[in-house]
Amino acid sequence: MRRILLSAAKILISAALLYLALRKVNLTELFSRFTVGSLFWIGLAIAITFLQIFVGVLRWREISAECGAPLELARAMRYNVIGSFFNQTLPSAIGGDAVRLWLVARAGAGWRAATYSIFVDRAIGLIALAILIVASLPWSYALITDPHGRSALLLVDLAALAGGLGFLVFGALKWRWLKTWWATHHIHACAVIANRVLFSRGRGPVVSILSLAVHVLTVVIAWCVVQSIAAPVGFSDVFQLVPPVMLITMMPISIAGWGVREATMGLAFGFAGLASNEGVNISLLFGAVYFIVGAVGGLVWILSAEKAAQGSAQLGVPE
Repeated sequence: MRRILLSAAKILISAALLYLALRKVNLTELFSRFTVGSLFWIGLAIAITFLQIFVGVLRWREISAECGAPLELARAMRYNVIGSFFNQTLPSAIGGDAVRLWLVARAGAGWRAATYSIFVDRAIGLIALAILIVASLPWSYALITDPHGRSALLLVDLAALAGGLGFLVFGALKWRWLKTWWATHHIHACAVIANRVLFSRGRGPVVSILSLAVHVLTVVIAWCVVQSIAAPVGFSDVFQLVPPVMLITMMPISIAGWGVREATMGLAFGFAGLASNEGVNISLLFGAVYFIVGAVGGLVWILSAEKAAQGSAQLGVPE
């Protein structure tokens, strides 16, 4: 009952925020801006989204290997594409992570190694996003002149950065009592792995570059959407506004970020002196691109060996 109520609450939040955001949008005017060239840009956005998934796979493989759950490239790619489907269908922006965890654990890696690999992967991605936003703050402040917008941006980013850096510091602590409590034991173990990955001479630079690339590709996808409707928005505007919106969208309070993303994007555009309705337009099409990719992930799931073997014995993983 608790899960049902939680899912219902997230659906209501998405619906309410979408309703409020869509009040700023003229859908007839939006559709009238689509041309043959729009199909090219949307297609390019979809292709870049798959590239983004692949880059995420490369990072995840580095992290999962450190967690004792090595993954073949093809298997990891399949799991991430399937995860993109469940990101769109489960009542959370991170529902795909739970499915990836289940797939890795069921494939023979074990629940602990699978959980650690997903948790550390998500944590490192969050840290990279917060660092990217901090690095771009001087330009963001030049774009966002509204004091409330500046304060909100700084507060959200510092909270994320403090959480991420605090996580890494937590992993550096040597207190024995951290291993006596169930929660602190596992969080500390994940933090230790994150430190080992990020500060490794071999894996650290690779994982850092891949993590930043994932978020830069998000900006490129949004830019393709901007081009598809010829919105009067520059690339630098997209680069400054989209990462903070993605950071807020990561909060698991809606279905696949719908509603939260549109409301936040419209608000961010308004703070930057741009048309709020354009922000909502871009967010809707941006979400549509990920929805299409998620639909492809659904087909991969239906045709996958994991779906066929559901409920049967564990799938073997080559040594």
